[in-house]
Amino acid sequence: MKFLILTTLIAAALSPIASAATPTPYAGQETRDIKSLSQEDINGYLAGKGMGLAKAAELNGYPGPMHVLELAAELQLTPDQKTKTKQLFDAMQAKASMLGSELVTAEQKLDRLFASRSANAELVDSALKDIGALQAKVRGAHLEAHLAQAKILTPEQTARYISLRGYGKQAAGAEHGGHGGRHKH
Repeated sequence: MKFLILTTLIAAALSPIASAATPTPYAGQETRDIKSLSQEDINGYLAGKGMGLAKAAELNGYPGPMHVLELAAELQLTPDQKTKTKQLFDAMQAKASMLGSELVTAEQKLDRLFASRSANAELVDSALKDIGALQAKVRGAHLEAHLAQAKILTPEQTARYISLRGYGKQAAGAEHGGHGGRHKH
């Protein structure tokens, strides 16, 4: 009995030491150039990739131009639809890439504030306002493209897109009038 109590006390006393030596989920990230962004995030922003930023549109039945182009044959896009979708994709990617570059620079500025030990509440607040505005603009570039794409496709093509992408009832229900302003071309 004394051995059991002694073992329990030793284990309890050593547990803070053991947990302090356990790596946190952030371990290794302190070597990043920009601590808050992975290299994959940086590359995605610089390339104007979607990175899930338009899920609100995509998962509610508003097709994305990149995926529409990937499914062009299955959707039986007309030459005009294909041209308009390609132009839409190129414009969206250029805009998102430019804004993504600005966002990466803003995140780098915030990181440098802390790395240089010059961060204070006022400077951090200003940096966060810049970052927040840029995040909204990057996301907006992707969401706007989904809105525009919905107007290029017919309701039947949108329904087919939803099916091909494997989305369920929520998105499938959107095909019946959930895209205010969508029309055939």
